[in-house]
Amino acid sequence: MEKTETQHQVHLESAIKLLTGDLQEEAGKAGIDNNLQRWIEDLKAAHNPEFHKLVTDLQALKALLNSGTYDGAQTGRLLHHLGTETARVAEHASGNTRTHVEKLSAALVAAAGQLQGGNTTPEEDLKNDSKSIDRQD
Repeated sequence: MEKTETQHQVHLESAIKLLTGDLQEEAGKAGIDNNLQRWIEDLKAAHNPEFHKLVTDLQALKALLNSGTYDGAQTGRLLHHLGTETARVAEHASGNTRTHVEKLSAALVAAAGQLQGGNTTPEEDLKNDSKSIDRQD
């Protein structure tokens, strides 16, 4: 069964809600894994090569959160990268979905700030984007 735009928006809202909560508390819960998997599936279903980096980063985030050893700094860097990449590809979304994607991007960057101390300058944000992130490409 093909997903509707409304279903995609519900998944995006679910991800936003998750990201605006206490990530350290949520990291150990099964719900975060399910949420990330739905997001990965939605991106894959779009068949857009521009989404490949997001998919691999989300898979890396799932692996990181399921590793049993929570690393807030590494998770924060990955969330920040996901936020900036999500903002970059938001142009591929249409209608109300685009608004949800833009909100998700902001929530990802804010969540990264929560894990990284929250008081970064734009220069530090750029530096964080260029740091190597442990992921499988």
